[in-house]
Amino acid sequence: MINLPKLDAPEKDLTNALKAADVKVSAPVKKAIMNALAERDGTADICTDKDGNPEPDTDLRDYENVALKDDIKEYVKREVLPHVPDAWVDETKTRIGYEIPFTRYFYEYVPPRPLEEIEQEIKDLEEEIRGMLEEVIE
Repeated sequence: MINLPKLDAPEKDLTNALKAADVKVSAPVKKAIMNALAERDGTADICTDKDGNPEPDTDLRDYENVALKDDIKEYVKREVLPHVPDAWVDETKTRIGYEIPFTRYFYEYVPPRPLEEIEQEIKDLEEEIRGMLEEVIE
């Protein structure tokens, strides 16, 4: 069992506790442990990486579909920033293209079969399986 002290540097404390218990975990497992033990604090300082750059909160990640004719920066300024003033765009994940919702245009609804028909098919299959099992057992 690993005891985790509650101090100001929880990631370092976790690393020290794992070392003390002679337990080695991969980075994703360590991150999962930290996420499981962490609690969101909206008043806390912004978390930064080792270079001092702010780290994004993946739980708050969202995406927008921007019309092809609109400028992305103008769209964000007009539609997003009034509601989330500290939002930003990760340019590396920006994709330009068209979305074709095939389901909306090509899907044709087919109502499910009546429940009685499905129930009868299940009973028939059970009888067929029972017959096969009897052949194997004999």
